[in-house]
Amino acid sequence: MSQKIGRTGIAFARLWHSVDVAKDERTLGRLASSIATTLMGKHKPVYHPTIDCGDYVVVTNCNRLKVSGNKMQEKEYWSHSTKPGNLKLVTMEKMAADKGFGELLRKAVSGMLPKNKLRKVRLERLKLFDDSEHPYKQNFIAHWDQQAQVQKILQQQKKDNAK
Repeated sequence: MSQKIGRTGIAFARLWHSVDVAKDERTLGRLASSIATTLMGKHKPVYHPTIDCGDYVVVTNCNRLKVSGNKMQEKEYWSHSTKPGNLKLVTMEKMAADKGFGELLRKAVSGMLPKNKLRKVRLERLKLFDDSEHPYKQNFIAHWDQQAQVQKILQQQKKDNAK
């Protein structure tokens, strides 16, 4: 059998995915894992760990990010310069206030990506915005709810609910 089956230009093309945190009910970790999967390209049939075939992901309304429990007050991000007494601890709440909620999501996604040379390149394809406005609107072909088949199903459901 040929090794070239399915390895067409369209399979390697980079698509743009839109995630609206305000409409998504997933918490930080679950959202970050699905974004990491898309950035790696694991959702494509041509995925291979050594090939960077992932897509772009645009995340809007990051300021409505959901976390469970008391993580905003209790979870701490740490950094250390390897010099004695130079440990820096920052709570999730303080980091969100200083750098924005997008940085929390970026750190979560970064932790879920493989620790190799492709990590930085993949993170550059993640675009985070605290509000709903962004300059990448022209890059989307269609949102999932704007496709013709989905619109027909949604209209049919509205008719059924009205009865």
